[in-house]
Amino acid sequence: DLPVFGGINLDDIAAPRCFEIEARLKKELDIPVMHDDQHGTAIVVLAALINAFKVVKKDIRRSTIVIAGAGAAGTATAKLIRQFGVGDIIMLDRGGILGRERHGLSPEKKELVGFTNREHRTGGIAEALFGADAVIGVSGPNTIHERDVRMMARRAIVFALANPVPEIMPNLAHHAGAAVVASGRSDFPNQ
Repeated sequence: DLPVFGGINLDDIAAPRCFEIEARLKKELDIPVMHDDQHGTAIVVLAALINAFKVVKKDIRRSTIVIAGAGAAGTATAKLIRQFGVGDIIMLDRGGILGRERHGLSPEKKELVGFTNREHRTGGIAEALFGADAVIGVSGPNTIHERDVRMMARRAIVFALANPVPEIMPNLAHHAGAAVVASGRSDFPNQ
């Protein structure tokens, strides 16, 4: 008998079911389990952020990073970049910025509130992006506007990753002053 190796890569399972399924599989199995929408996205985003912060000559550990989208990808990304040691993370869902004043949040979002939004911001995307160094969009189409990008810190980083229509089109983010722009589409530059 030869030893074998196996693992499970979950894909295309929406939150909150993805969290429950992954947790149960990890508990019941002794093989690696990952959810591509969560962990695959988080790993690629962290690598891209590290490089983008080098390009704009800023310290990622003193940065404010906004994550627009608190589903599977946003949650995993927030956890990973926190572990890496970024300054502050501000999370948004459809209801706006996640914070202590928000009621009726899922357990996953309550966990995010515990380590994000140190300045206790409230409001929507405009309030979240004010002075932010980077934004990671993992939400939906056209949710970030040029005026929002203009309110970000100088040499801002914009990752608009929604597919097929990003949170803001790359050319608009550049026009608004973003220094580094990436998207999730293979037919756009800087995927």
